[in-house]
Amino acid sequence: MSNTYVVILAGGAGTRFWPHSREDKPKQFLDVLGTGRSLLQMTFDRFAQLCPAENILISTNEKYEDLIKEQLPQVKSGNILFEPVRRNTAPAILYAAVKINSLDPDAVMVSAHSDHAILDEQAFQQVATKTLSHAGEIDGLFTIGVKPTRPDTGYGYIQYQTDTDPSPVLNFEEKPDLTTAQRFFESGDYLWNSGIFIWQIKAILHAFEQFLPDTTKVFEKVKRDLGTEGERLAVHNVYSQAEDISIDHGIMEKAENVFVVPGDFGWSDVGSWNSLHDIRKKDSDLNVLDGNVVVYDSNDCMVKGPGDKLIVVEGLEGYVIADHGNALLICKKENEKKIKDMVVNVRENNPDYS
Repeated sequence: MSNTYVVILAGGAGTRFWPHSREDKPKQFLDVLGTGRSLLQMTFDRFAQLCPAENILISTNEKYEDLIKEQLPQVKSGNILFEPVRRNTAPAILYAAVKINSLDPDAVMVSAHSDHAILDEQAFQQVATKTLSHAGEIDGLFTIGVKPTRPDTGYGYIQYQTDTDPSPVLNFEEKPDLTTAQRFFESGDYLWNSGIFIWQIKAILHAFEQFLPDTTKVFEKVKRDLGTEGERLAVHNVYSQAEDISIDHGIMEKAENVFVVPGDFGWSDVGSWNSLHDIRKKDSDLNVLDGNVVVYDSNDCMVKGPGDKLIVVEGLEGYVIADHGNALLICKKENEKKIKDMVVNVRENNPDYS
């Protein structure tokens, strides 16, 4: 589809995947699934099937410029959009939308994260193509929802009207507690929020004007420099003035013309060691072993280490063991939400381990 443009959001820090995901090389740049391709490269390959490769833009933090160019040498420099500071997803998406609008005001835009895994690529292509078709015909904001396979407390949920196609979104729900997640799962009218959005460029720009007018005004200042050598400096000068807010909170939860298209394609945000454990192949004791690992009398563990170091585990149940570089993590799977706080503490006391 020649008027389809994709922005891949690749600026996240991936702290819950520490110690493999570090500040200087977060998880989107890692071969997390053992395919020989990083999550970013797999995401690029996926969307190159939906639109011309030259229509794919990468939004990233300035510190990852070299990594982007190393892993995606086919992406021209003008298609790499640099965030001088992190301001969450709304400003990053608006910058991309303003850029795309300057190239093709009739474009349909896709926004997707660089660090998510999709196991059934063919099923995803079918759902994405269907959503693109809807978005091209309807003045609405579309999201792809994932049919939940379990009552997961780590994902946001979308309540939707199940008897229409496309389906109007009734409500966005934050990450619930287990009881609420169980109710959502059993009801049949909730989907996981994949964070994959599709819309006409004019629809999303109108939504920004309506719901985030101050941030919209910030990017008015860079329009005249788009596509020139002065673009990067112009963005650098104004980006910190943009509101620090996600596209979900800033627009999707406020707009009334929001639709969802359900899909079932083996999606995971790979946001944590638990989510990686869920999608990786397991042994007969439900262990995921990656590296030179030997286990005895252990089950339901996630163990990942370098190939040149033998890791021997005995008598553990439900643990994450991750050995990388100068750091080793040993943590109960049920307590993995504490990893983010641990990393914050590590950075404060010794940045060499962050």
